[in-house]
Amino acid sequence: MAGPLLETKLHVPGPRSALVARPRLISRLGQADEQTLILISAPAGFGKTTVLAEWLADSPATGRSHAWLSLDQRDNDPVLFWTYLVAALDKASTGIGARALAALRSTQSSTEDFLTTLINELQGGQDRFTLVLDDYHVIDNQGVQEALAFLVENLPAQLRLVIASRADPALPLPRLRARGRLLEIRAADLRFTLEEAGTYFNAVMGLGLTAQDIAALEGRAEGWIAALQLAALSMQGRGDVAGFIAGFAGDDRYVVDYLAEEVLQRQPDDVRNFLLRTSILNRLNGQLCDAVTGQNTGKAMLEALDRGNLFVVPLDDRRWWYRYHHLFADVLRARLMDEQPGRIHELHERASLWHEQNGDIPEAVRHAMAAQDFERAADLIEHAIAALRKDRQEATLSRWLEALPGELIHARPGLGVAYAGALLASGELTGVDARLEEAEHWVGTTAEGRDGGNLTSSIAIYRAAQALASGDTAGATTHAATALGLVGKDDHLGRGAASGLLAIGHWTNGELEVAHRLWSDSYSNLERAGHHSDMLGCSIALADIRITQGRLRDAMAIYQRGLELAGRHPAQTLRGTADMHIGMSMLLLERGELDAAREHLLANQRLGEDAALPQNPYRSRVAMARVLQAEGDVDGALEQLDEAERLYVGDFFPAVRPVPAVRARIWISHGRTSDAFRWAREHGISAEDELSYLHEFEHITLARALLAQDRAEPSEDPAGHVAALIDRLLRAAEEGGRTGTVVELLALLALAYRKEADDGGALAALRRAVALAEPEGYVSVFVDEGEAMANLLNALVKRGRAPDYVGRLLELFGTETRSTPARQRLIEPLSDRELHVLRLLSSELGGPEIARELLVSLNTLRTHTKNIYAKLGANSRRAAVQRAEELELLPRKDHHINHQVW
Repeated sequence: MAGPLLETKLHVPGPRSALVARPRLISRLGQADEQTLILISAPAGFGKTTVLAEWLADSPATGRSHAWLSLDQRDNDPVLFWTYLVAALDKASTGIGARALAALRSTQSSTEDFLTTLINELQGGQDRFTLVLDDYHVIDNQGVQEALAFLVENLPAQLRLVIASRADPALPLPRLRARGRLLEIRAADLRFTLEEAGTYFNAVMGLGLTAQDIAALEGRAEGWIAALQLAALSMQGRGDVAGFIAGFAGDDRYVVDYLAEEVLQRQPDDVRNFLLRTSILNRLNGQLCDAVTGQNTGKAMLEALDRGNLFVVPLDDRRWWYRYHHLFADVLRARLMDEQPGRIHELHERASLWHEQNGDIPEAVRHAMAAQDFERAADLIEHAIAALRKDRQEATLSRWLEALPGELIHARPGLGVAYAGALLASGELTGVDARLEEAEHWVGTTAEGRDGGNLTSSIAIYRAAQALASGDTAGATTHAATALGLVGKDDHLGRGAASGLLAIGHWTNGELEVAHRLWSDSYSNLERAGHHSDMLGCSIALADIRITQGRLRDAMAIYQRGLELAGRHPAQTLRGTADMHIGMSMLLLERGELDAAREHLLANQRLGEDAALPQNPYRSRVAMARVLQAEGDVDGALEQLDEAERLYVGDFFPAVRPVPAVRARIWISHGRTSDAFRWAREHGISAEDELSYLHEFEHITLARALLAQDRAEPSEDPAGHVAALIDRLLRAAEEGGRTGTVVELLALLALAYRKEADDGGALAALRRAVALAEPEGYVSVFVDEGEAMANLLNALVKRGRAPDYVGRLLELFGTETRSTPARQRLIEPLSDRELHVLRLLSSELGGPEIARELLVSLNTLRTHTKNIYAKLGANSRRAAVQRAEELELLPRKDHHINHQVW
């Protein structure tokens, strides 16, 4: 964010001294501990904030910490909204939401990723919170509304949400009502009763009104607290109270305007002018008021208004920051427009200058816009761009730039390019072309324009990113090469970005050695620029290319170098550190080291989102799916792939191993070839396709499906064509230097020849595969093929080929065979995934720990547990474990199960 967070927005207001006690409302709120959402919805002036402040002050023994967020229009920026929400929770319990906030700020990380992380953090903790979102009616951003609905639908028991709003929020209120999860307090509940009105007029305001007068006022105001408060202020010092009461009538807006006029007219000129001129401010302190009014009485005036209960609300305990009551501020601004229209721009200009000098750039921009000083606003925005990008507030940047006149952005191409970048970062392509074209025109017509060189290279970089986002690899390569030629030799960050984009283009085309060289150049430049996390992102690409080239040892060294880099910076958590563990896990799995592979995935999980790059959520789930498949948990593996597909973020990397194809491979390995053929049809994959590196993994998957089928389906290629398809793929991989792919294809070719009773061809292919695989330590590529491959390897040993290496492979075939317990004796047996969950249920782990071990949400764990209980006829964790022992699904032992509530 450009500037620090406003602490006043997070201040939990204390109860006012001049307060009417409202025990009936406090009692209702106090009985709402079972509801996850409390909605206080009423028009302005009904005391929503006041009653919440009283309730929180009177409920210290509920076991919940209190968090508060006062919302304003700026919070329609999704990143800013969620940053403030996490800050509010952190103020109640230090450290809460830190991982979630890191996910929010990750490049291309989705809001759902952030919310899932936040929900899991809250669920896994011991603290319980009440979070108040005050003035939620100012939020009209659809993205924020949809994300809050997701949060409400998945609220953990640790968080109770309270929304105070002038209008009903866009939430699934009917569904929440039906589930008994919603407490609603409406205007009818908030209105002063006759008794409360009497207490206010006489005990609080000291007016000494008769019961008849109180009834008349209360009846005409219908319990509307703001109107009664304004009426009380108007009656102070008035001789003809009865006449005032008799004339008190009209609709809400008329009443407010009339009474505000009465209040303002009774104020001294200096107070009245102060109120009008400072009404342009969202928040007030003495120094800011002095800057706007040109006086030096701001602090004393605010304190006097507070003591006089004249519609100012303190925003902190020190009485430093205040705001006006919203209704009162509306009326003041209307009066200012009527009486001093010529001063409004000047007042906003003064406010903008003060906020700039005090580091609050967003407010400085808002006031500059209100003053219609767009040149000044543009200057402020230009200086804020770097900070906004750093904190991932592209939505704020876009909103500001949309508010500037088009001709101003046209005259400042740097703003236009920044606008294009903000749109690209949010995944929005509409408007990018126009902005970049304007900047290109400016560069083309300005020989000595300011920052022309930097601007030209930035345009080229954004053009490359735009092309990648559009799937135009050739265009991306052209623009990235242009950018690389334009970036200055000392601009290491620019050179690193351009080299990386160019590398992606060559990588996508299968030009792996060129891509590797460019990624290495990018890595070196980023190292000189000090962008260590981006270096780890490069490491993922470098290692992936080496894996495809069959250089597993080099890939492992790249990941180890990444961990060493992170170790050299212990004071900070480098993004990408966790991703090194995912890469090492996949390599260890290929080597047959299953336990070590799982341990690295757990290390990735322990490091959390702070140490993760945007690709981490989907990459970790693909890796876990591979581990679970190796353990025999097919259902669990497929569940992980479903999550991976939902969370996919490519970060412009080519999708050379798409998740649907990985899922199809699992189906094939477990006899579901018809599902695999359906996948191929849906994705347009056939044996006659022109081959490319980008779709190579998918075509090999199709070859596996054809190889696995018992008989050819009428609509599919006959099995005899498998060897021909594999041979085509093999030639392409050899020409591209993709030795890792060559090893896999040779193993499949051996199986294809064996199926056609060509033992000579089978052993010849297998000999080549073994010769290439032995130096790099391949295991799974052979062992995962099962008995048919074991028979071929035995035949190879008899021929005296690589006896030691092949012998080690053959030893692993027995350890890789897994089966479910033979004595389930259940009408509906437990699935592999349920057996895995059952084993964890018999451990000392609590629910949140089991969910983290499985890399699933608590809701998913509850679903598995419910199914297990139903199949075992149990109604508790202990009963399920005992029943499983009786059925020999688990070994008998003494259990001390952690009965932590999930």
